[in-house]
Amino acid sequence: MAQNEKVLVVDFGGQYNQLIARRVRECNVYCEIVSYRVGVDAIKAHNPVGIIFTGGPNSVYEPDSPTIDPSVFELGIPVLGICYGSQLMMHLLGGHVCKAPEREYGKTLVYTDASSPIFQDVSRDTVCWMSHNDYIEKPAPGFTVTAYTDNCPVAAAEWAEKKLYALQFHPEVLHTQEGKQMLHNFVYRVCGCKGDWKMDSFVETSVKALREKIGNGKVLCALSGGVDSSVAAAMLAKAVGKQLTCVFVDHGLLRKNEMEEVCEVFGPQGQFELNFVCVNARQRFYDKLAGVEEPEKKRKIIGEEFIRVFEEEAKKIGAVDFLAQGTIYPDVVESGLGGESTVIKSHHNVGGLPDYVDFKEIIEPLRDLFKDETRQAGRELGLPEYLVSRQPFPGPGLAIRIIGAVTPEKVKMVQEADAIWREEIAKAGLAGQISQYYAALTNMRSVGVMGDERTYDYAVALRAVTTTDFMTAEAAPIPWEVLQTVTSRIVNEVKHINRVLYDCTGKPPATIEWE
Repeated sequence: MAQNEKVLVVDFGGQYNQLIARRVRECNVYCEIVSYRVGVDAIKAHNPVGIIFTGGPNSVYEPDSPTIDPSVFELGIPVLGICYGSQLMMHLLGGHVCKAPEREYGKTLVYTDASSPIFQDVSRDTVCWMSHNDYIEKPAPGFTVTAYTDNCPVAAAEWAEKKLYALQFHPEVLHTQEGKQMLHNFVYRVCGCKGDWKMDSFVETSVKALREKIGNGKVLCALSGGVDSSVAAAMLAKAVGKQLTCVFVDHGLLRKNEMEEVCEVFGPQGQFELNFVCVNARQRFYDKLAGVEEPEKKRKIIGEEFIRVFEEEAKKIGAVDFLAQGTIYPDVVESGLGGESTVIKSHHNVGGLPDYVDFKEIIEPLRDLFKDETRQAGRELGLPEYLVSRQPFPGPGLAIRIIGAVTPEKVKMVQEADAIWREEIAKAGLAGQISQYYAALTNMRSVGVMGDERTYDYAVALRAVTTTDFMTAEAAPIPWEVLQTVTSRIVNEVKHINRVLYDCTGKPPATIEWE
């Protein structure tokens, strides 16, 4: 979707690439991520109003480290280098970067220069998040030092005439207390952005663009009932009405009562003008997954089988021109199709498509949106709040919340345990404070005692995390009495579970899902 103004994040392998883009969008400025490998001509072709270099794990002075043609600094486009990006800027322009005498990691007091546009409306002494082994010993010619710490002589530097800015710390993470203001200053004060990235205009423009693209064509939408596919379906229904057929596949890996909830919103009695088909394919998926333990293989099987089911449904309704999917921006980036991210996981609607798909074209109306932007789009489209604010649920469903092979019995166990967990969190009034929570069935069995009998049954793991962006997350501090109640209910009410664990790991090092 064309935007009047765009900031480009050039990724050098940093773990926070999506977070930088997310923060820029919070300033109502559209932002995309590209790999440093695309080269300067491709960067120029995006016609960005500003460029941000990400961090990265390398040292700029090593021969094989990620780099870029220095002509990027001559385009007249403002550039902000963050961490590795700041060191690379200095290195390429004649400064000196070397191993720091003392590594800086964590929250650090930074002393800033009030005259810098980056530090307007920022405290003179501000807490920032540092994470570096190397440091800028000497800035490049033309640069002025605008911030320092007790251990780092160049925490920020700028060449104002050339609109080049370097920050050794990470303004995009929440630990940098005034980081959002610094990024706001860059996009507004330095890049001169107007801030035209707003959800109401995105929805309006997208509906119009979809109407033009689809014309009289027929659309088949893969509806899972999650936030992403529901918003995509609502947007398409608004654009083309009855030309849209939504196929909801119950693959037997959904949460308890989920099928009924989806039918209520999108079925014949729901609020949308569309064709709705519900397919019970539970046994078909169970048969395909029988004995499969490897997570990526499970994802690929489910993705492939989804497409097969959709093809069959498409043939039943006659010629179909488009397959619509609820792919969102983090799916694209995490599947290795944007920036420098390694493949963290295959998403069934990005990485799992088989070679042969029986449609003219795939359309992904939400491909440019982060999760919270997708929710906002859903509100603009009039979806009910309980659906819009629903926590994320992976496409492969409970298959990746069951460690090891999937069986109908295990699905039943995890559904029941998960329903109890969600019910008790709601009862305790904690639902609004936790970003995502669910139960996962581990592949571990252990000895237990029920009544006077010895048992040898499964352990279930409870997960609950708080996060603002799903790039990083922390385990939620659930009150002990809630955990006790949930544990008691699960072992008493769910057959074949005799042990309940609580997962205290953050992201990183763990992911939010178990597989």
